[in-house]
Amino acid sequence: MSARESRIIPKLWNAGIQHLRQVDPPLARVITAYNGQPLVIQRRRSPFEYLLRSIIFQQLSGKAAGTIHGRFLTLFPMKRATPERVLQLRPARYRKVGVSGGKERAIRDLARHARDGSVPGFAALERMDDEQIIETITEIHGIGRWTVQMLLIFQLGRPDVLPVDDLAVRKGFAMMRGKKVLPTPKQLTRAAKKWQPYRSIGSWYCWRATEM
Repeated sequence: MSARESRIIPKLWNAGIQHLRQVDPPLARVITAYNGQPLVIQRRRSPFEYLLRSIIFQQLSGKAAGTIHGRFLTLFPMKRATPERVLQLRPARYRKVGVSGGKERAIRDLARHARDGSVPGFAALERMDDEQIIETITEIHGIGRWTVQMLLIFQLGRPDVLPVDDLAVRKGFAMMRGKKVLPTPKQLTRAAKKWQPYRSIGSWYCWRATEM
């Protein structure tokens, strides 16, 4: 991956760290433990390719999903899936590389939307706000709010995204406070209001808290 394909959330990172340290002491301890380790954006070639990968990874361990994703890409020249090529694949080819029927349906719907221009490119996404992006992309079968939130954080570097349905974020939030009971999505939403406008960074350190 080239330097142009990796970038850190610009300028806002240090401001976000400072803000979070001030408003949330338990979170501040995690930030200190990780020495302010930043979120690095490793952008894939297109939103279509990122979303295709996300569909394959749903409800699978990282290792198993990575194997299936790698096999799926071998079905295409230069391992580059395009909407047109995806739609040309017969169902048997999906099964041969381990893609289930449900995921095939989602991948085909993603490909149809991308072919018809309904999946914006990165340049277009940069001009849209978070909710516009979520509303647009969740129209695709098999892609929910959480998947789009991961796109917002890890591909677009949006600073104020809170994936309240992410189990690891909820777990990290509880762990840093010494609690065994996880917050509900509503409870996490209320508690994280003080993180605004840096909830992506707060979420990043919740993930890190689960590694401590």
